[in-house]
Amino acid sequence: MKVKNIKVGIKSLEDSLNEFAVTWKKLENEEKIDKHKALYFESIDALRSVLTNKRIEILRTIKKQKPGSIYELAKILGRDLKNVNEDVKLLADLGFVTLEKVKTDRKRTVPTVDYGEITMEIGI
Repeated sequence: MKVKNIKVGIKSLEDSLNEFAVTWKKLENEEKIDKHKALYFESIDALRSVLTNKRIEILRTIKKQKPGSIYELAKILGRDLKNVNEDVKLLADLGFVTLEKVKTDRKRTVPTVDYGEITMEIGI
C-alpha cells in the first residue's frame, strides 16, 4: 500500500511568486503542469505556529482512533471542545483534515486524515 503524504515547506515570498509566474506562463502556453499537494510557509516560525504539538496530536488521534465527531475527538484528547473545534477548523482550512457532515441521530462533523505522513522541505 502506498503511503500518501502532504508536503510542507519553507519558501520565501519571492520564490513563491516566481514559481507562480512560471506556472502561469505554462498555463498560458497550454503546457503540462506538474501537480503536487504542498503547503509552504515563509519561515519555520510560521510553520510552527500552525503545526503546534497540540495540532499534531489532533492529526495523530484522528488518524489512529477515527473519532465519529469533533466532540468525540475532544473527549479522547481531554481538551475543551471549543479549542479542539478551532484547531480542527484551521487544519481543515489548510488541507490537513477533511470534514464530513453526517446526520445520524443528530448532525455531526466527522474529521478524517487521508494521508500517512507529513514531509518537510526547506529550500536554501
